[in-house]
Amino acid sequence: MNYKLEKKEQYVYIDLEEPAFADDIPASFEETARLLFKEDYHSLIINMQTVKSVDAAGIAVLRKVNWLCANDLGLLVIVTRDDDFIDYLEGLKIPDLNVLPTKEEAIDAVFMNNLENEFGAGDDDYDDEDYENVSESKEP
Repeated sequence: MNYKLEKKEQYVYIDLEEPAFADDIPASFEETARLLFKEDYHSLIINMQTVKSVDAAGIAVLRKVNWLCANDLGLLVIVTRDDDFIDYLEGLKIPDLNVLPTKEEAIDAVFMNNLENEFGAGDDDYDDEDYENVSESKEP
């Protein structure tokens, strides 16, 4: 698999330099993704500008890696401007798969996802004790 990795604090950018996500490439990609998960990276941005097709093994790996990212509150983002390829990816019906046209938009999506996770997982600073002796009033 021909690719370049760019590791940042919040994500890894993978510049895939292949015409097809097929044959032995999906298995190699899955192995790379698993190593990145072990290094505590949960958001992956894959530049697939040069990719024109995906085989059955590639589809399965995209589903699996997407699930692994989401399971760890991360994000899998595919970057491509090819309208036909975008339509193909959307037709796969992979839940919550993000396909965006630029690297910058993909990075923004990762940061927004991280912010949503931070705010969603935060403690509201209220305990059950704060609600003792509080009754519902019928007055406005």
